[in-house]
Amino acid sequence: MPLYEYTARNATGQIQKGRLEAQNPDEVNAHLRKNRMMLVSVRQAPKAIKLGGRKRIKTRDIVIFTRQLATMINAGLPLVQSLTILAQQTENAGLKDVTKAVVYDVESGNTLADAFAKHPKAFSDLYVNMVAAGEAGGILDTILLRLATFLEKSDALIRKVKGAMVYPGVILTVAATAVAVLLIFVIPTFQSLFASVNMDLPLPTRIVIGASQLLINYWWAILAAIGLGVFAFKRYHETPGGRKNIDSLLLRSPVLGDLLRKSAVSRFTRTLGTLISSGVSILDGLEITAKTAGNRVIHDAVMESRQSIAGGDTIAAPLEKSKVFPPMVISMIAVGEQTGGMDEMLSKIADFYDEEVDVAVSALLSLMEPVMIVVLGVIVGGMVVAMYLPIFDMMNAIQ
Repeated sequence: MPLYEYTARNATGQIQKGRLEAQNPDEVNAHLRKNRMMLVSVRQAPKAIKLGGRKRIKTRDIVIFTRQLATMINAGLPLVQSLTILAQQTENAGLKDVTKAVVYDVESGNTLADAFAKHPKAFSDLYVNMVAAGEAGGILDTILLRLATFLEKSDALIRKVKGAMVYPGVILTVAATAVAVLLIFVIPTFQSLFASVNMDLPLPTRIVIGASQLLINYWWAILAAIGLGVFAFKRYHETPGGRKNIDSLLLRSPVLGDLLRKSAVSRFTRTLGTLISSGVSILDGLEITAKTAGNRVIHDAVMESRQSIAGGDTIAAPLEKSKVFPPMVISMIAVGEQTGGMDEMLSKIADFYDEEVDVAVSALLSLMEPVMIVVLGVIVGGMVVAMYLPIFDMMNAIQ
């Protein structure tokens, strides 16, 4: 049965809105009359939007949507008309459906922020809160442009960190494939040769042959063990304590930990600075920033800082106590608190650490390349040498 949204007047003349499941609008009208209410308007409620697969909305789509909406509002177009135009011209199917639902909600009397809040997979808490601040302050176009800039820089930072992980991932995949091919197809040939001459094999050769037999005969158990390990790791990571332990270990790891720390500092300072400059309160800003930190250790440090401010203390002291943020960041935040220029100071820190992330990514890649090549050479070369050791022994015996 379809769901309808209605607007009606009660016996005292007050406007009331609600939802009702009915066969058609006439049935909604009949129901309202029974309750001594006069129907003003009725229409079918939009279906819930499920994003996934082809309807996935990328950050780039949201950036373009935000910039175009800001431009049209700044040009004086009404909000509903601007959203309708965007719904018609966007190429992303998921964003098109979301925008149509937002138009419906805005026409029904909801604020733009409330309409966006119904679609958390498309519009984050940060996005919704900044839009709400823009609506309250009458500077929605300015806030939207600021949001677009923030999303672009945030997306660029994420892509830098992900890009640093691509190279080692490719090398490990190639190494695993090469080792599997050798163990499954090449080693058994050598094993048959050695069995035919009935000779004692060196220890490295026996180890490689044993690994080959294990992979060929028990591949299903190995895959099951890997799957079980991945499942157990995910379940452990989903627990608060597990995620904190893993994130803490990542932050302490050499080279990679430095990259993750710098990217987390950049994201924290840019997010909080953007929220504060847009009129969002410091307490709400810290709570939103904690949710978008991407690291449980950073999240806990920011939430402790929020509690400190709520108790009348400074934001810098709890951040310093967490041992996560560098001393320079703590000092600059403390100066920002004292001078009242927190948003500007945070933006400067974010710009600095964006450049630091570039340097850290370059350092990670320059270190990973020789390490991966050496590891791959040792594994594959070691297997080849292990197989040729008995052949060398055979040649010596013939001489």
